[in-house]
Amino acid sequence: MNQSIFQIALVVKDYDEAINFYTKKLGFVLVEDTILNETKRWVVIKPHGNAGCNIMLAKANNEEQLKFVGNQTGGRVFLFLHTDNIQRDYQNLLENNVTIIREPSKEIFGTVIVFADLYGNLWDLIEPIK
Repeated sequence: MNQSIFQIALVVKDYDEAINFYTKKLGFVLVEDTILNETKRWVVIKPHGNAGCNIMLAKANNEEQLKFVGNQTGGRVFLFLHTDNIQRDYQNLLENNVTIIREPSKEIFGTVIVFADLYGNLWDLIEPIK
């Protein structure tokens, strides 16, 4: 058996503001932006150079879903992003005024920074030990 997770959904308030944050501030690639109907689009992004999991930006379409925007994991780190150069990416986060929750720290698995996206979801940016 050969299975892999190729895409996850991230609930957002607005497609365009989310696309702008992830592509302009984090340098992600917009893979697809297809209009499905008047209120729904199929929007997929991915980290630059990523061979792993894509992220589908899913716009909250009711009050119940809106409650979870920015808090899909109850305040825990939600997404884990590997990098080959944490200093470069840390500088990019600072230059783009991305909220840093925890400054770079050395851990047994590598160097990690915790940051928040535009909605408050927490991310680990990790440069693994080679």
